[in-house]
Amino acid sequence: MPTAREALLRSALAALADLPWSAIRMVDVASGAGVSRQTLYNEFGSKDGLARALMRREADRYLHGVERLLGERADAADRLVAVAEWTVGEARARPLLRALLTGCWGEWLPAPPPARAATATSAVPAQRRADAGPPGTADLVALVRDRSAAALRQDSRDPGPRGAGPRDPGPRRDHSQGDHSPRDPGRRDHGQRDHDRDELLYRCELAVRLALAHLIAPGAESVGPLVRTAVTAPLRAPLRAPLSAPSPRAGAR
Repeated sequence: MPTAREALLRSALAALADLPWSAIRMVDVASGAGVSRQTLYNEFGSKDGLARALMRREADRYLHGVERLLGERADAADRLVAVAEWTVGEARARPLLRALLTGCWGEWLPAPPPARAATATSAVPAQRRADAGPPGTADLVALVRDRSAAALRQDSRDPGPRGAGPRDPGPRRDHSQGDHSPRDPGRRDHGQRDHDRDELLYRCELAVRLALAHLIAPGAESVGPLVRTAVTAPLRAPLRAPLSAPSPRAGAR
């Protein structure tokens, strides 16, 4: 049986399927959940608090799904493809998730309300987390990229029963122009580790961004083949860094 908080969140999402956020009344959300309006206000504080909680719930559900897929797939490229395809499918079915991933809110959905002031903290722990504000698009991209890279790195260190495929998402960069690494083996190994880390982050982020591009501008086919090509093709250009830096907000989420 769902808690009162979960019942209220489900009721609000159901109402949002039929009405724009501006037309949704708190009394109707409470009635749909079978609880009093006072219970609703005790949980969320206000309609803005309910909006923040809905966004936090959607982001958490999405990230849990990403982690489940990363844990199920043995081959690195297969897992990145699975996450990309699932991201597109889930975002098409869940308008609030789509808005979180793309930043395109429109008039039907609740626009992300500002984070609640620290002087007005909720007594409900889950609401305090929600009141910190929803993760932005850049935060979600960084979170999926970093969790993907962490899962693939862990597999490269742990040759367990999932080792049915290549651990690396793609071939190494083409070094046909010669070895320009330092002469000292220790420095060379350290430099190679840094390069491998940056390449993995680059490929993981590329997979996420291709999924978001496919979500906004759908192609005739699934995004899977495009992602597979992108994450397995050799990188011939010098790799300086991932596509974007770590989000300053992502580490705490």
